[in-house]
Order: sequence, then C-alpha cells, then structure tokens
Amino acid sequence: MEKLVVTGGRPLQGTVEIGGAKNAAVAIIPATLIADGPCVLENVPTISDVSVLMEIMEDMGAEVHAMSAHSYVIDSRDISSCEIINENARRMRASYYFLGVGLSKFGKASVALPGGCDLGERPIDQHLKAFEALGATAVVKDDVVHVDAGSGLKGAHIFFDIVSVGATINAMLAAVKAEGRTILENVAKEPHIVDVANFLNMMGADIRGAGTDVIKIRGVSRLRGAQYFIIPDQIEAGTFIAAAVATGGKVTVDNITPKHLETIISRMREVGGEISVDEESLTVSRNGVLCATNVRTMPHPGFPTDMVPQFSVLLTMAEGTSVITEGIWSNRFRYAEELRKMGASFSVDGKIATINGVDKLHAATVMSTDLRAGAAMVIAGLCAEGTTEVYGVEYIDRGYEDFVGKLGKLGADIKRVEVPDNAFAAASEV
Repeated sequence: MEKLVVTGGRPLQGTVEIGGAKNAAVAIIPATLIADGPCVLENVPTISDVSVLMEIMEDMGAEVHAMSAHSYVIDSRDISSCEIINENARRMRASYYFLGVGLSKFGKASVALPGGCDLGERPIDQHLKAFEALGATAVVKDDVVHVDAGSGLKGAHIFFDIVSVGATINAMLAAVKAEGRTILENVAKEPHIVDVANFLNMMGADIRGAGTDVIKIRGVSRLRGAQYFIIPDQIEAGTFIAAAVATGGKVTVDNITPKHLETIISRMREVGGEISVDEESLTVSRNGVLCATNVRTMPHPGFPTDMVPQFSVLLTMAEGTSVITEGIWSNRFRYAEELRKMGASFSVDGKIATINGVDKLHAATVMSTDLRAGAAMVIAGLCAEGTTEVYGVEYIDRGYEDFVGKLGKLGADIKRVEVPDNAFAAASEV
C-alpha cells in the first residue's frame, strides 16, 4: 500500500503536459481486436487502467509491443475468441467494451461484470438493449455477461433511454460490422465518443454523426489495421487548471484541445480563475479571492461529473455559499466526509451538495474514495495548512499519469511513501 504525503502552501508554477485521454484509450485498445491487421496507437496514457487492458489483450493472445512509454503496436490476429472472466475484467469499468468488440469480431463474447469506482448504481441495461436490438441474445449468469449473435448482427434503429457513454461506444463497436444500417439516437456526445468513432473510421468503418444526437453506422465486412493518435485528456487538463486556481499559482497547461475544455474554462473563470487560451495550450492563474457559484453536472457539453470533486475543493475556500447538483451518479459526493476532515463546510442531501466557504483548510489524513476524489484530496492538501496524507493511491493511478511527478515539477511538496496495508486504519484512530 502507498500514500501521498502533501505539504500545502506552495502555489503551483510552471508548465505541465497533458497525456492521452483515459476514457478514449480504454475503448480504443479493445477496439483494436476487431482489426484484421496490426494497429499502432500513439499518445496512450501510462495509467493502471491501460496496463490492465494490455494484460487482458495479451492473455487473450494478442501481441502487444511498446514502442515507447506512450506508443504501442497491437496485433490481435491470433485471438480466436473473446472470453474474459478473470479478475482483470472486474478491476475496471471499461472491460465491458469487450462485449461489443467480441460480438463484432466473433459473434459472441463472455465478460465478467465490470468493476471500477463506486459511484452508485451503474447498470449495463442500455448496452444489452443495443446488443439485443442488433440481433444478439444477452444473458447474465454468475456475474458473467454472455452475448451471442447467433446467425449474425443486423442493423437496427436504437433509441437509448438515458444518455450513456459506455452504451453509445459499445453499440458502435458492435454495429460496425453488422449487416445494413444502424441508427443510434439519444447518444452521448463526449469528445472520446468522437475519438473512438474516428479510430474505427480509420480502420474502414462507416460511422457518421459522432458528437451529435444521432449516430449513423453502415456495416462493413472487415476492418483493417490503423495508426491513430489519441486525443488529450480533458479531465486531466481540468484537474491541473483547478489545482492552479486553488493554490493561487500560474500554470501553462500544454497539449490540450481547447474546444473540449470550454465548459470547464467557463466555470473556472466564474470562480476567479484567469485563463488565456492558445491553439494547443492555456495559461491559468488567480488574482484575489475565490467566488461561490452554483453548478449542475450534465452530459457533454455540460459540466462534466468527473470534474465535480476537483471543483468542489475551490468552492470550499470560496466566499459565500455554493450548490452542486449532481445529475449523473448517486454516490459522487462520497468524498465530502474527507473534505470535512480538512475543515470544509460541506453538506450533502442526495444528489445536492451545499458548500459554505471557509477561510482555510487544514491538513488531515484522508482516503481517496474514487479516481477523481483522489485528485481532489491532493488539491486540497496542496492548499491546506500542514501536511496531508492521502491514502487510496491506486484510485489516482487509474486515470492520472505520473501525478506526483507532474505536480512536483510545478513546485508542489508531494511524495509517494510505501506503508503497511493497515496504515490508514491506524492513522485514522490517532
């Protein structure tokens, strides 16, 4: 087990380079299995979720060659089936993409129910609805999902009951080789939806409308190998923007797509951030006090739920009262108790959080309750008086590449320390 030791009081200064998008990479990597030839992926983030996916691919029989820390050649031609029922599938949410991939490539797949962060009920009913509309059967038995296309997939008109990123991507993965045309309505529009569609099109798919409310897919007989550069991670960029504003520093965030950050930038300016945007970078600083605001999370292009914990840290130190309405996950505010340990005035009623700004935060021993909450705890530690210990580092590693190293280069006083497995319980009792 590891913990992060963070001593606050140092405004962040310098330049940070953003890596590839986690949520795009974890879908694109399984998608390489559909190709009839090798795929070259660039700008792949070095995070634990990617490492788990590469292990799954290799266990299935793929040849995975790392050309550099962020570039891979994946050759899946020796894979003959898609059955993933080991613990790796349960370690992450994105393992469910092998269902759509397996249907597309082999006409069937068996995948253990996915894991990931505990953000509340996260059913896959919309995924199964799409598969069944395309002609597959879907059965869940002993915590394993079995899908079987029988005589083949056929294009269909699918309307999702709720906007779901995972279901939208899985439906695209399954439909790219289905006979005829598929129309997906009420789909997610996040940047990584577009990125996955662009990658599939590079392989020879015919997908149109990604990024809009309606996606149209005309099935093709085969997909070839392709070389692809994954988009920058908008949430990693947003996290460093939040950290710069919170600490009152000045940071240039490089290797970004500004259009993907428009809502985040707007909200950061609203609370007191000063942001100048260039073609592939931005510079963020803060002069003066933080201002309270109200925010509601919504599917893209609304304010992303994955930025709520980091944004919350700013609001704990803002003048006045702020209200956050969470429109996606029921358990998003599990980290509230950890911020209260640091002196925050943070109350939660269902999906609504009320935050009364305080003059300052103080150091405490806290736990990462999920990936984004872990990043928020670190940001809070950077602002707090004293030295904060953040446990649950494995959550942070799922989605942030070299988080400690990047913050250290910006002047943060932060380090990783190995500790016994019971260290958090012992520290909490003190």
